[in-house]
Amino acid sequence: MSLWSEIHEQPEVLRRLLDTQMDVARQIAAAIRQRPISYVFVAARGSSDNTAIYAKYLWGAFAGLPVALAAPSLFTLYEQPPRLQDAVVVGISQSGKSPDIVKVLTEGRRQGVLTVALTNDVHSPLATAADYVLDISAGQEQAIAATKTYTASLMAIAMLSAALTDGTDQMEALSRVPDVMAEVLRLGEIIKQGVEAFAGMTRCVVLGRGYNYATAYEWALKMKELAYVAAEPYSPADFRHGPIAMIEPGFPVLAVAPRGRVSPDMLELLKTLAGRHGSELVVISDDQEALADARMPLHLPGQLPEWAVPLVSIVPAQLFCYYLTQAKGLDPEAPRGLTKVTETY
Repeated sequence: MSLWSEIHEQPEVLRRLLDTQMDVARQIAAAIRQRPISYVFVAARGSSDNTAIYAKYLWGAFAGLPVALAAPSLFTLYEQPPRLQDAVVVGISQSGKSPDIVKVLTEGRRQGVLTVALTNDVHSPLATAADYVLDISAGQEQAIAATKTYTASLMAIAMLSAALTDGTDQMEALSRVPDVMAEVLRLGEIIKQGVEAFAGMTRCVVLGRGYNYATAYEWALKMKELAYVAAEPYSPADFRHGPIAMIEPGFPVLAVAPRGRVSPDMLELLKTLAGRHGSELVVISDDQEALADARMPLHLPGQLPEWAVPLVSIVPAQLFCYYLTQAKGLDPEAPRGLTKVTETY
């Protein structure tokens, strides 16, 4: 199975996840409600770390739960884990095999707090270390670059949010995600034809704010690991605090700018970058105004609330990275120096 086929498999993966794991999400939510939980402590690496960024926004906004991202080295190299009282410890890992992530959950259990694993392998060490396991149900992912396991992890985060809040509106929106994603996949031919203009790219910035801050980080990661582009992700708020100084005419800027609370800020910045700075913009959005100044405008259907957009906005970003890699004469199936499972300590 190729990276291209796994990108296109994602709508079916999310349908399967919704059909088979919602009851598990409700069981986990019930267990959280039964304890005096004050915050969520998340351990993750790589694409799973970007999933955790999404959880930080979604669980904070809807469930009122602060989300802290773990420093796994405190649990392994330094052997000085923090106190986890009143936390639910969540480990996110598609393989479930990274020793440092497993160690965080093992320590959580030792301290007597609730532990949850989000993984694609229910027999993995991470799953064994957890009180509850939510199987992201992506099937075997053979491509080195994570695609379907990333969006499945996002969906698992969103399902837990809906279960924690008994959110019928959230569930209705999530039920529409697979069909919207299938529609977004039709952008592939547009991207394939337009990406040649960016084949010489060696560096760029990637912008996203709010719920799509996670998308910016994941897009930048895929640019690095597939196309070997030095891609730096920023929130527009942080970008204005210094990094904007490096922008010069022709500098590539990739942006995720859907309609929502962040729209005015994103629109203002995109206008500035295209006008005063002469940036070459690639923009993913359901807002025609945000797309207006882009060299490559990638139009989202606009059928989802802002909080659910990250589940589909990453798809054109994945396709952009895939076709850019090919345009550079590189093999998207064999990024140099990488293996499918990375075990860190």
